[in-house]
Amino acid sequence: QIQFADDMQEFTKFPTKTGRRSLSRSISQSSTDSYSSAASYTDSSDDEMSPREKQQTNSKGSSNFCVKNIKQAEFGRREIEIAEQDMSALISLRKRAQGEKPLAGAKIVGCTHITAQTAVLIETLCALGAQCRWSACNIYSTQNEVAAALAEAGVAVFAWKGESEDDFWWCIDRCVNVDGWQANMILDDGGDLTHWVYKKYPNVFKKIRGIVEESVTGVHRLYQLSKAGKLCVPAMNVNDSVTKQKFDNLYCCRESILDGLKRTTDVMFGGKQVVVCGYGEVGKGCCAALKALGAIVYVTEIDPICALQACMDGFRVVKLSEVIRQVDVVITCTGNKNVVTREHLDRMKNSCIVCNMGHSNTEIDVTSLRTPELTWERVRSQVDHVIWPDGKRVVLLAEGRLLNLSCSTVPTFVLSITATTQALALIELYNAPEGRYKQDVYLLPKKMDEYVASLHLPSFDAHLTELTDDQAKYLGLNKNGPFKPNYY
Repeated sequence: QIQFADDMQEFTKFPTKTGRRSLSRSISQSSTDSYSSAASYTDSSDDEMSPREKQQTNSKGSSNFCVKNIKQAEFGRREIEIAEQDMSALISLRKRAQGEKPLAGAKIVGCTHITAQTAVLIETLCALGAQCRWSACNIYSTQNEVAAALAEAGVAVFAWKGESEDDFWWCIDRCVNVDGWQANMILDDGGDLTHWVYKKYPNVFKKIRGIVEESVTGVHRLYQLSKAGKLCVPAMNVNDSVTKQKFDNLYCCRESILDGLKRTTDVMFGGKQVVVCGYGEVGKGCCAALKALGAIVYVTEIDPICALQACMDGFRVVKLSEVIRQVDVVITCTGNKNVVTREHLDRMKNSCIVCNMGHSNTEIDVTSLRTPELTWERVRSQVDHVIWPDGKRVVLLAEGRLLNLSCSTVPTFVLSITATTQALALIELYNAPEGRYKQDVYLLPKKMDEYVASLHLPSFDAHLTELTDDQAKYLGLNKNGPFKPNYY
């Protein structure tokens, strides 16, 4: 072994500069930097004034929205049109059902990522008869031009990229607290909207006809409410539907993890040591992508079944503390909190990249890094160097928030699957006869899961084999499905 002790010391020592941008730089300021990685168009004339302070109207004279710059609407419309090309199943559902208007009378308040793909969903819900008011579930993931296009089309949207925490809750409140308009359906991603309505507007919450939730975090919150006997409306757990869990969580993350990391850090993965915390569907997708590029991948898990799957897929299952000093990248995919603690961060090597692929920003203990002895340096949009007194740097992406939607884009086709599932769940809950669903959390019926999948098969020119009557009788199935048991 050849040791270049002096050289290594030179490479790993980064003297801390005085006068660097410090910790006090606000979230809203740091996140409004223009960078193309999130496909966010920024008008050169756009200033740093908060959208809450601007007076904007669309071409119809309406000001019932709050976006970064309504002038970006034309650009956003083109983004939406591009997304529609790869969301043929959702467009097909729109065309089939818009004559019947199955959501006529529905007043849907939504809190999701606001991207070109979710815009196609929102406009589909409107075409099916719903009135919609929308906010963003992540302060960094909004595509400003898409939000502007929705506002121009008449959707009451309150969101922009780089909101502060105060802005985030203000936007949600503007969607819910409206004179002469009361929501009767909720579409949520993360549970923040549901929590806000439950806490702040209990009378509105009691009149909600159904909640549709698409994230692990949000579903966990719903089950907590149900267990405590406080869930007074039926809710649909879309996250654990087959068409969400087996497709969006797996295939979307398998592609978008690399996109987010490459755009923000330009890192080469061959030979890099990476630890992925969590081996659910999101973790499986991330590990498969990283392994394919030659990375050495470790997995942490609490579940022995998932841990055994990781072992049989060729990954070494470890405790984070066992490898934290040697890994080059740390990725969280758990939906839990404090998975990466300050102790872990203190022990990381210089230039270790830390990011989150779960929903919430609680997985990495970012709060513990906001202390006077550490210096934060913004190096590009959504990329911070957190610098220790000895010069060590940790590269933190999106301030611990969702990497792929904050720092890159996600595959349109797989989001069509999730969006179609969400639309059908809303239709089902809104039109269900009284008594079909009680005040509890339900999985999407398998028949609907299979219908969503069937709508997407033509894109691959795929042809299903049909059971004969004799085969169907032998298996104890209906020839037309469902083919999976409810517990699948």
